[in-house]
Amino acid sequence: MWWGEAMSAAWPATEPTEVAIAAGDARLVVDLRGGAMRTLTVGDRELLDGYAAGTVPGASRGRVLLPWPNRIRDGRWSWGGRDLQLELAGPDKPVAMHGLVGWQSWAVLEQSDGAVTVGTVVEARSGYPFRLAAAIDHVLEPGRLTVTMRVRNAGAEPAPFGAGFHPYLAVGAQEDGAIADAELELPARTELVVDDGGLPTGERRPLEEAVGRIGDRAFDTPVTDLDRDADGWARVRLRSAALGTLELAVDGSWPWLQVFTGDTLRPGQRRRSVAVEPMTCPPNALADSVDLVVLEPGADWTGTWTLGWGA
Repeated sequence: MWWGEAMSAAWPATEPTEVAIAAGDARLVVDLRGGAMRTLTVGDRELLDGYAAGTVPGASRGRVLLPWPNRIRDGRWSWGGRDLQLELAGPDKPVAMHGLVGWQSWAVLEQSDGAVTVGTVVEARSGYPFRLAAAIDHVLEPGRLTVTMRVRNAGAEPAPFGAGFHPYLAVGAQEDGAIADAELELPARTELVVDDGGLPTGERRPLEEAVGRIGDRAFDTPVTDLDRDADGWARVRLRSAALGTLELAVDGSWPWLQVFTGDTLRPGQRRRSVAVEPMTCPPNALADSVDLVVLEPGADWTGTWTLGWGA
């Protein structure tokens, strides 16, 4: 066959690519388009409010947030004397949202029974002129998923970044409003006040409630000053009749959480699960230089969180 003819017949793979691991009756599926945790099941129970293979995950379900979580006002920020412009979410949403890796390919770096590591590279670009290597280790065991993000500065100058994850914790129901009877235990003392666009107003105030029964209360709230146990971990608990208690715990690398009850989502997704998002920094952190991680060339950062459940 003529070489040019053979080349013209080749196409890239278009089927959804993902990787699955299991431990006992628990099974985790990681979407290699974006590195998101697509589903986590225990027997017939869905612990994450995920999405179907090959579909566009609504409301950033399961998404990896790097090199910033949440949003940046007008996508504008400055670093080292340079004024930088990130791509905006849209003409009616003038913010840069949830980082740069949500749609790019991730590769399987290592896999064994009950564990998988996936990785990608954040390439430098005009709005973020830094190069990061990222890897996420997932370890699944009966009753617990452990997730560790590792970030390395693969560039030639100090690199600022923020990181986060966007899991939606399920309550065992699919209908809108299903979280009303669930109970949320939130270990935080301070709330960052945000405007209608989810951006900081400059004010912080005491978080007045540990929540309890959610009822009709709405949250799209960044919180910090986390109450930590003797081991240095902070623990969020979501209780529902169908799933019992889900416990999301974060180590000291995650000083922020974003809690979102889905009130602004489209019908079919509204208030049916609770997003509890580990974050290294608050909204608009690149622009405000709040709680950024800054890595020297070749240096690493690591942060771990877990999701636990009962039998």
